[in-house]
Amino acid sequence: MKARLAVAVAFAAVLSGGTTLAQEAGGGDPAAGAAVYRSRCSGCHAVDVNGYGPSHRGVFGRRPAQAAGYAYSEALKRLDGVWDARSLDAWLADPRAFAPGARMSAKLKDPRQRADVIAYLRSLSR
Repeated sequence: MKARLAVAVAFAAVLSGGTTLAQEAGGGDPAAGAAVYRSRCSGCHAVDVNGYGPSHRGVFGRRPAQAAGYAYSEALKRLDGVWDARSLDAWLADPRAFAPGARMSAKLKDPRQRADVIAYLRSLSR
């Protein structure tokens, strides 16, 4: 019962414009994010070169589908805005829900890991 209430409150906060830990990127640890990135993301992504997925240096604050030389899906090409803590949090939590038709299927379900990875990506974009 308590777990359901906690989930409902967290979901309501996100829907009402509240922020989650991951969305506050200042709450993340870039060093921990680098470790998560190496273990969970580096199979497809690298910081400075495109692989199966696009490179990530400079992604924080960049418009979606803008890594030079990468062939993005139409789903990513249609996105507006810029990658910020909120959009990266939603993307990392469930890429295909965020951008239906996206090729990326890997999810980071843990909000702490998302916050850390977002902090790491932000550190690569300064």
